[in-house]
Amino acid sequence: MSVEAGMEGPNPSEYIAHHLQHFANATQTSIIDFHIINWDTLFWSVTTGIIACLFLLLAARKATSGVPSRFQGAVEMLVEMVEDQSKSIVHGNRTFIAPLALIVFVWVSLMNFLDLLPVDLPGRIIQWVGLGNIITHHRIVPTADLNGTLGISFGVLILMLYYSFKIKGPGGFMKELFTAPFGNHFALWLPNLLLNVIEFLAKTISLGMRLFGNMYAGELLFLLIALLGGLWTFGANLTFLGFVGNVIAGLAWSIFHILIVFLQAFIMMMLTLVYIGQAHDHH
Repeated sequence: MSVEAGMEGPNPSEYIAHHLQHFANATQTSIIDFHIINWDTLFWSVTTGIIACLFLLLAARKATSGVPSRFQGAVEMLVEMVEDQSKSIVHGNRTFIAPLALIVFVWVSLMNFLDLLPVDLPGRIIQWVGLGNIITHHRIVPTADLNGTLGISFGVLILMLYYSFKIKGPGGFMKELFTAPFGNHFALWLPNLLLNVIEFLAKTISLGMRLFGNMYAGELLFLLIALLGGLWTFGANLTFLGFVGNVIAGLAWSIFHILIVFLQAFIMMMLTLVYIGQAHDHH
């Protein structure tokens, strides 16, 4: 969003730093602080989640057995793609898992798609509705916030543990923790346990970091492209060059970023299926 009212002529560093701050309940002073709530990430995560559910509900209600419309055909292709992937990865009951993968793909796609909105548009809207004095910062892309992506990956971790207990039973799961991958030997119980705990943590962290890194980089590039269109604001007599660079670079990156939006959602869906599928396998 735009820099606060009363500030004129921010330099590029101030402009980018402003756009990378969240609307939160407090200022974060450490890397890990569970007292901080990023209200913008929470709001847009819930909003896009509701939209994703309504989208799929609408598709289900409009489905007919006759000649499908374009909308129904597109949704059927999406459902078939997810169903085929889940069938090849998860060997077990997929009554809950396949719809979960579908909602993950649609939900993450919508959150990623917010990155294609003009970077200053949320700030302009906030100023227009008269909330500029209350909401001084706002980041609209939940997946460009590490808290948001790690929250999703933590949910996947819970599902991994749940299905490990459900499929293998408490005794089977505990036995696997202490005996895989080196075998059932007393001296190897501790190394086995440490490796399995590290594996669960590595899967969770890497799942969230992968999505965050790609979307955060995309957000930074959009901010840099936005600076090209505002070179005159920073005292540079390059208005025409900046405008041309902003339009060409912005259009090119937006087209390419559409691929990233859906690719990252697909990767998140596939890894969710892979990790839950591994919970169904016995070592």
